[in-house]
Amino acid sequence: MFKVAAMPTELKVSYWIWLIGGLLGLLGGIIGLFGSFVLIAFAPPIGLLVLLLVIVAIALATAQIVLAMKMKEGREWARFALTILVGVSLVLTIISAGVADGRGGGSLPGFLISLVATVLMWLPNAQAWFVANRGRI
Repeated sequence: MFKVAAMPTELKVSYWIWLIGGLLGLLGGIIGLFGSFVLIAFAPPIGLLVLLLVIVAIALATAQIVLAMKMKEGREWARFALTILVGVSLVLTIISAGVADGRGGGSLPGFLISLVATVLMWLPNAQAWFVANRGRI
């Protein structure tokens, strides 16, 4: 599961960023579940909305972990899917900044870290590794 010896350094770093980010997302989602349950007790409509958003966040974090593991195996489709995840993250960051009138900024660091992981996946060494593994998978 964690064997990355054959991968180029760029992909190793990208893999660990995606994996740790996904695990932190799961942890935050679990904490958010408890918060949403408390909120449901005091303001049911808002609490249910928060619960729905937390469930979506948990699903995305789980997908990020699975996609990172598939990317590590040399699956190019997982690399594309992670790139799409960064695009979704950009849209959510822009929406979040707009809703918070520039005061939020909570998702900007996460987006920037994901962007770094994405760029690392597309560097020439990483690209060559995916091409070399194309026939073995």
